[in-house]
Amino acid sequence: MAIRNVPIPSRQLYIDGEWREPVKKKRIPIINPATEEIMGDIPAATGEDVDIAVEAAQRALARGDWGSTTGAQRAKYLRAIAAKVLEKKSELATLESLDSGKTLLESAADMDDVAACFEYNADLAEALDSKRKTPVNLHLDSFKTYVLREPLGVAGLITPWNYPLLMATWKVAPALAAGCAAILKPSELASITCLELGEICREIGLPPGALNILTGLGPEAGAPLASHPHVDTISFTGSVPTGIKIMTAAAQFVKPVTLELGGKSPIIVFDDIDNLDIAVEWTLFGCFANTGQVCSATSRLILQESIASEFLNRLLVWTKNIKISDPLEEDCKLGPVVSSGQYEKVLKFISNAKNEGATILYGGERPQHLKKGYYVQPTIITDVNTSMEIWKEEVFGPVLCVKTFKTEEEAIELANDSKYGLASAVMSKNVERRERFTKAFQTGIIWINCSQPTFHQLPWGGKKRSGFGRDLGEWGLEKYLNIKQVTEYTSDEPWAFYKAPSKNQ
Repeated sequence: MAIRNVPIPSRQLYIDGEWREPVKKKRIPIINPATEEIMGDIPAATGEDVDIAVEAAQRALARGDWGSTTGAQRAKYLRAIAAKVLEKKSELATLESLDSGKTLLESAADMDDVAACFEYNADLAEALDSKRKTPVNLHLDSFKTYVLREPLGVAGLITPWNYPLLMATWKVAPALAAGCAAILKPSELASITCLELGEICREIGLPPGALNILTGLGPEAGAPLASHPHVDTISFTGSVPTGIKIMTAAAQFVKPVTLELGGKSPIIVFDDIDNLDIAVEWTLFGCFANTGQVCSATSRLILQESIASEFLNRLLVWTKNIKISDPLEEDCKLGPVVSSGQYEKVLKFISNAKNEGATILYGGERPQHLKKGYYVQPTIITDVNTSMEIWKEEVFGPVLCVKTFKTEEEAIELANDSKYGLASAVMSKNVERRERFTKAFQTGIIWINCSQPTFHQLPWGGKKRSGFGRDLGEWGLEKYLNIKQVTEYTSDEPWAFYKAPSKNQ
């Protein structure tokens, strides 16, 4: 069981295998979103610290204890990290909930996923040894060739606050598995567990500089990392405006980037579903899990008209039954949003929807029994039209907007009516219909008769303004590899492209 007043570790920046005070000695307060109280502070890196971390990463790549390792050797480090995460699961889960407002149930599940993701990438690292040098057959016998897979170099990893340690792991684990040296810059709104990952790496003896962790503000730490000339690739998860800035900075050096940005994902419910309550629960989970702070949240419910009234009635019954409380309380299913800024933003979206003519069917306010903390009731908004802000823009909070449809054509048009393209869900027992929608959805992730299940074996990412590139699965590892073509001329015969000089010449 979690201890409410677990001490918040006081850490420095994790650089070159040790704790190092920021050059400018700045720190940022940690605010508990459930109580609005300051719990401690984190170090605030600046460009000077980024330079030091990049140099440490470059040294790690040049040294044999990291730069010359096999995938099997790296896998041992990844498995040791996984074991330590499980050993410290209770402490890490509590810290995650205190820091981000995530329910303890979700934080504990995240720690299991963190360990599993390190284990999975350990398997990939081992498999990489047999794929590192892959022969390729050619149509000419006079050439022998192979493809070489090598680590890309120094990887800059910039991660969000909604799944602090888990989304960091989505990038750290494959970057290390590939043999890169990584610099992690987590969100300043939730960095505690990412710093604890540094302590875990120190405890298990990860070679110095293989992973460096810089906490701090985006403009002061994230921007110098993205624009650093000796950072070879950037993987970013976060907002569209920040993604555009990172892509612009990386373009100055023609640096590869992968971006996993926002979403405004649809869930379509047809009238042929067998069990209304099952569809209702997936709808709730798809939008209200993690307090709605999920990039792929299916926050646009598109309901077939013939079942809309009955479905919404059941949805209300289920929503009213959600326990909203301090995230460390038993059976809490909805905690606070992460910060005062996010709290105000979510309430502003709800207010704007009401002003535009939408109906707040349920919620939209602070829960009456919670006087402190950044809590927002789970909110259901109806009478929405496609020109409204609430239909178009990502809220990143527990807010579900609803529209109805009559035909399949209308449903798919509504589903794809978004600048985003991360995820889509469809609830129907009709196999042919599900196949039609799978093909028609303009997204990178599709869920059938569910919403939000996420597995580290499968690719994660989107299209349109949701970004490009993939985390997770084999695809998450590939982006940290440089592919070399090696071709050897094996014949003793001259190439004979040019006329040979005469012997007298």
